[in-house]
Amino acid sequence: MGDIKGFLKVKRQTAKSRPVCERIKDYCEVCTLPTQQQSHDQASRCMDCGTPFCHWGCPIGNYIPEWNDLVFRGQWRKALELLEAANNLPEVTGRICPAICEYACVLGFNDDAVTIRENELAIIERGFKEGWIHARPPKKRTGKKIAVIGSGPAGLSCAAQLNQAGHKVLVFERDHKVGGVLRYGIPDFKLEKSLLERRIKLWQEEGIEFKTDCFVGKDYPVRKMLEDFDAIALAGGSRAPRDLKIEGRDLKGIYFAMDFLTQSNLKVAGEKISAKESIDAKNKKVVVIGGGDTGADCVGVANRQGARCVVQIELLPQPPACRGKDSPWPTYPMLLKTSSSHEEGVERRWAVLTKKFLGSEGNVQKLFCVQVEFEKDEKGCFVMHEIKKSEFEIEADLVVLALGFLHPEHNELLTGLGLEFDPRGNVKTAENFMTSVNKVFSCGDMHRGQSLIVWAICEGRKAAYYIDSFLMGSSRLPVL
Repeated sequence: MGDIKGFLKVKRQTAKSRPVCERIKDYCEVCTLPTQQQSHDQASRCMDCGTPFCHWGCPIGNYIPEWNDLVFRGQWRKALELLEAANNLPEVTGRICPAICEYACVLGFNDDAVTIRENELAIIERGFKEGWIHARPPKKRTGKKIAVIGSGPAGLSCAAQLNQAGHKVLVFERDHKVGGVLRYGIPDFKLEKSLLERRIKLWQEEGIEFKTDCFVGKDYPVRKMLEDFDAIALAGGSRAPRDLKIEGRDLKGIYFAMDFLTQSNLKVAGEKISAKESIDAKNKKVVVIGGGDTGADCVGVANRQGARCVVQIELLPQPPACRGKDSPWPTYPMLLKTSSSHEEGVERRWAVLTKKFLGSEGNVQKLFCVQVEFEKDEKGCFVMHEIKKSEFEIEADLVVLALGFLHPEHNELLTGLGLEFDPRGNVKTAENFMTSVNKVFSCGDMHRGQSLIVWAICEGRKAAYYIDSFLMGSSRLPVL
């Protein structure tokens, strides 16, 4: 490394966020980019580790110590080459990835970890600013045609890799625009959609074709697709939401998180939503059920829409602020996370079980809840118990269910192909990502279940390797 004592001289410093009073009035990006000097200093903290556990923590195998060293030495263009060698969407992961690599950072054993995610973002944005990033279409085409169904991070990464291998790739998207969860599920204050458009334009120049407003299985018959393409990659995500089937669930004013976030993103993009269909938190008492990142995104949107107040409740107890014995380094710890949305105003409550929804004239008005505790049974498994006389109510005009997802939708596409599913309802594949149907592969959340964006990219790249090997007998694509 450039400075083997850098971690002793420089403390961790993250990039600044825009003031709450300013950012709460718009949907522009919350975080600001670090300066070149700050990136240089933070990169110097990356140690000359004998075993860089950040590689172990990162599913896509980013060359983290190498490009940190290059940033410290001022060799930004070489750092960019290494970054792009392992990641098809660094401008996205640099903003919304939970940075599991940082929790595996060796420096994090007894100090604050290196700002890996921010350094990654600094590299890719420097590349765009300097004009170093441009379309690189393959020099030779193989004559093979591949359909990628789904344009989320898994589908896009898979398509980008297969296109570089020289295959003709057509990406199908049932929504109006490309991007999947990146466009419709992530708020603009975390990921502005112009960044997505910038990358999609590059891929189009490289030869990838995108067909939107096309629901394969309905608009495009499954049998015809099997005839038209040499291979098919299913990357439709995990879109069946987990519901809360309790008394009062049929009351109006209770919505799934993805419906709430999708509609907000459509409004921000300038699309018209009828007053009858509009999900609007303005002047309402909002309760978000679910304490994860999606729930936090809903908190941020509700505050920007002008909610009177926002409460976020979680079934599990409040996580610790620092590592405990049950999550030693370098494992990914379950720690208390305070996102930018939480900083903007929310009451967070833990170990809360919602028993029923209460309402009047068909509209939700309250949640009837109880406090719970978790104890280990004789087998060492945690069992939930309701705490006696701990019942309480929370007033609510709008309830958002951010409880995660069960599995992919078992729609006309998957049933039409006659695919096998695993016990959780995900598309079952062999180790080479091929499904029970010949030449049909699957990757991302549709294959592994709801997961992180970095895992979706990893799966898309791996699936591309195996598809290329299936078509050509071998592959020069990286397996990651």
